[in-house]
Amino acid sequence: MTIDHESVPRPGRPLSSPRRTATLDRPTGSAPARPAAAPGRHRRRLHSRVALPGGLVAADVAAAAGAAALTAPAAAHPLAAAALLLPVLVPLNLAGGLYRSRLTLSVLDEFPALAARAVVATAVVVTVGACLDGGSPALDPSGPRGALRLAALLAGMLLFTLLGRGFTYRLARRARRRRPSPVLVLGAGQLGQRIAAVLSERAEYGMRPVGFLDPDPVLLPPGSQLPVLGGREALHKVVRRHRIHHVVATEGATDEAETAASLRLAARLGCQVWLVPALREYSSVSRFPVDHLYGFPCLRLDRPALRRPTWLAKRALDIAAAGLGLLLISPVLAACALAVRFDTGPGVLFRQQRTGLDGKVFTVLKFRTLRPSNEHESATRWNISHDHRMGAVGHFLRKTSLDELPQLWNVLCGDMSLVGPRPERPYFVMRFGQAYPEYADRHRVPVGLTGLAQVNGLRGDTSIEDRARFDNRYIESWSLWQDAKILLRTAALMLHPDGS
Repeated sequence: MTIDHESVPRPGRPLSSPRRTATLDRPTGSAPARPAAAPGRHRRRLHSRVALPGGLVAADVAAAAGAAALTAPAAAHPLAAAALLLPVLVPLNLAGGLYRSRLTLSVLDEFPALAARAVVATAVVVTVGACLDGGSPALDPSGPRGALRLAALLAGMLLFTLLGRGFTYRLARRARRRRPSPVLVLGAGQLGQRIAAVLSERAEYGMRPVGFLDPDPVLLPPGSQLPVLGGREALHKVVRRHRIHHVVATEGATDEAETAASLRLAARLGCQVWLVPALREYSSVSRFPVDHLYGFPCLRLDRPALRRPTWLAKRALDIAAAGLGLLLISPVLAACALAVRFDTGPGVLFRQQRTGLDGKVFTVLKFRTLRPSNEHESATRWNISHDHRMGAVGHFLRKTSLDELPQLWNVLCGDMSLVGPRPERPYFVMRFGQAYPEYADRHRVPVGLTGLAQVNGLRGDTSIEDRARFDNRYIESWSLWQDAKILLRTAALMLHPDGS
């Protein structure tokens, strides 16, 4: 949990590709922009986005209840089996992505996954019921009749699931045709034009393309009805004006940095982002069945970490851990404060400006290990770990990372998190942002006491480019379990401090 620095940032390599030759901002004769939807219509569309997952859950509940009602013995309550199965079955289906809104709706594609989870849920409930007194006789497999009844329950549940989901998908297709959702196509190249044509011609996907987003578009074919609405700088305005719910990005539309920045901005604006890769082999990399748009593989990007429900649990963990930690280590804090007071004089806390979430500047707290000569040195001096002015107390605090403990107050106040990219001073944020295109992307989440880069050895005078890559990897693959792993690895590293 120590400050991480590199003496001199190495110049970054530009990622932009050469500009395409033909450009066109808006094709001649293109359709005028549609006015913004009325608030009531917008609310209906928002409701439609959650209608399909809710309908699938309802279909599974009805399937379990219907199967139990037909197969449960007269001595047991007809819904006893359903009440036992659903708390296991629904989470399994949720973890398997079986309640996700898909582009191509097919219950037969999902049937193997549904059947496997139904068998697992039934096995879990039967096992638990056998270990507890008063298990449900509806799920008692003992004897030939019990095994037959259990098999009938599974078969009935799968049959009702097929019927229920099939009916739900039929209603969803009808709703999609009646109220298509506006979609923005990122990239006006050949692949982007083909995707836009598919969305316009195939109403079952429920998407109505309103235009392309491309900072350097190719010449659109004659008769194209879709305009090029600008580059990334116009994304926010286009999303608000057209009430965009979906953004379909085509790989190879523009340079990598521009595409990544546009996708991240669209996700932060609340849009569901889809990526159509140029290589069809990408369709095998997802843990969920890959969607497709009329034969084109289509990868669904997860919501940003800050928009996931589990992020609230992360914040709750930060508050609980920081509050409890400050209370438990208060004797250690007092001892450190007294040591600093005798070593460097008055002013045991060192306050410094750091850059946090969305580039906002906050004041970080540390125990003072060195008294800088002036404010300019404090803001622009890169690494002081080997400064001859540092006393024995300062060296000990830095070596053991005890100088970072006051930052628990920053965590409690919400300026920081336990785990996240390490915060840096605004001066260096500006320099590194100019040298490394991905550096600014670290500020998509709150900064932290420790992070993925630090537990992988990227501390002290190490590569800024490597640290930015690890920080962005952490953000894009964030989970509560990943935070727990980083905290455990940090605790292990603190047992072997290196003073960096």
